[in-house]
Amino acid sequence: MEINAKAPLVVRKEILIQASPADVWKIQTDINAWKDWQTDISKSQLNGAPNTGSIFKWTSGGLAITSALQEIVPQERIAWSGKAIGSYVKHVWMFKPQNGGTLVTTEESMEGWLIMILKPLTPGFLDKSLDVWLKNLKNRAEGKQ
Repeated sequence: MEINAKAPLVVRKEILIQASPADVWKIQTDINAWKDWQTDISKSQLNGAPNTGSIFKWTSGGLAITSALQEIVPQERIAWSGKAIGSYVKHVWMFKPQNGGTLVTTEESMEGWLIMILKPLTPGFLDKSLDVWLKNLKNRAEGKQ
């Protein structure tokens, strides 16, 4: 799965984490534990193992989201699409060994009427959200959280 590069809101971020791809992967794909280390997430629930087509529900920034896993390549790539009131999102995460650690790259596209309202009202909200997610993932993987 690829993000929608023509969506009204598209962001790409990356960070180098001093942990193995296996360790970073384990943290990122344990959806039920997101709420334990992601400050913006208050609820996250996946029933069963993460498999292509699995549905999970989560709450981020007070917004209830239903997502479906679209692609899973162990220790390399995970992607999901999600819907919340007035929005449709595609989110891709990639993990690549680099300099004894893991380069994590994330891309997200957002579209829908809610995004058209939020974009001018809260510029940079997606940039900030992904920065926080990456920082928290790094801290968790490096044992700082």
